Amino acid sequence: MKRLAIDVRPGDYSVVRLPADAPVPAELLVPGEPALVSVTRTPEELSVICPTGREPEGGVVEHGWRLMSVRGPLEFTLTGVISALASELAAAGVALFSLSTFDTDHILVRSAELELAVKAFRDSGHEVALPA
Repeated sequence: MKRLAIDVRPGDYSVVRLPADAPVPAELLVPGEPALVSVTRTPEELSVICPTGREPEGGVVEHGWRLMSVRGPLEFTLTGVISALASELAAAGVALFSLSTFDTDHILVRSAELELAVKAFRDSGHEVALPA
């Protein structure tokens, strides 16, 4: 696997599960916000990933996640990025929540396991940049 540059993003994140028929929380999608927000609808749920403190009401909330982003953009032909990162974290005993965007891949790890995740990635040869 190609060695990657990974940026640890500042702040805590939450993962929220809302009912499938819940409206998309438009207040989270205001242009210019510096944080990642992801909204995904399936027939079973509306999932939201957002900075802690900005969670929409009425959902089941999992607090305490930290965001790590692969520095991109990544080519669509590049294969195995999430697989490699997931394997490296699994070997270190770190659970993950992953998502992808057009430009790159993102991984959330529990705040309590961030140091283990950083060590696992660095030990695997990746560059990991911590927030300033």
